[in-house]
Amino acid sequence: MSLTPEVVLHAYASGVFPMSEGRTDPEIFWVDPRERGVIPLNGFHISRSLARQMKKGGYIPAINYNFSEVITACADREDTWINAGIEQVFNELHEAGFAHSFEIWQNGALIGGTYGITLGRAFFGESMFSRATGGSKLALAHLVDHLARTGFTLFDTQFLTPHLASLGGIEISRASYRAQLAEALSSRADLFSKELEQDPHCVLQRVTQTS
Repeated sequence: MSLTPEVVLHAYASGVFPMSEGRTDPEIFWVDPRERGVIPLNGFHISRSLARQMKKGGYIPAINYNFSEVITACADREDTWINAGIEQVFNELHEAGFAHSFEIWQNGALIGGTYGITLGRAFFGESMFSRATGGSKLALAHLVDHLARTGFTLFDTQFLTPHLASLGGIEISRASYRAQLAEALSSRADLFSKELEQDPHCVLQRVTQTS
């Protein structure tokens, strides 16, 4: 089966997602975890160090300013599941309006970010990266705030890593995930119904109040 935007969207709507064994491996396989990682949008945890960094400011959050650079940065590591085919199809999904990047810029440089797919009221997070301390955490904080403000109900992280667990991520059963996915796909949220919050203090206040 060739990896096309249509195939990928159908897979996500069915609860599965593609991966590869490595950057140079041309093959892909489909994954349907028994335990699914999610970040409850009312349960994001901001540590004291992240709160201090947000209060200090000096960075600019953005959506889709440079999607291709974000996915390339996420794949630029020794151990990655993003091969050339996956990178290409996600760039096509971005052009089609389904894949989006949340980015953190500082002094004109991209210091962290994450990307994923939107379907219905679900955001399927794919990967993240940091080029400076806290870069990916800042991106996730602004992402969670924006998803909550624009009507999303499900933030799928695929797996639960220690990094995501420290931010409030949890594991749910496949059955529970499928139920949440079906609910999220039954209606639609608009990622661009509101501007991305630029004031870290407002994000910090909202997330702290809901978590």
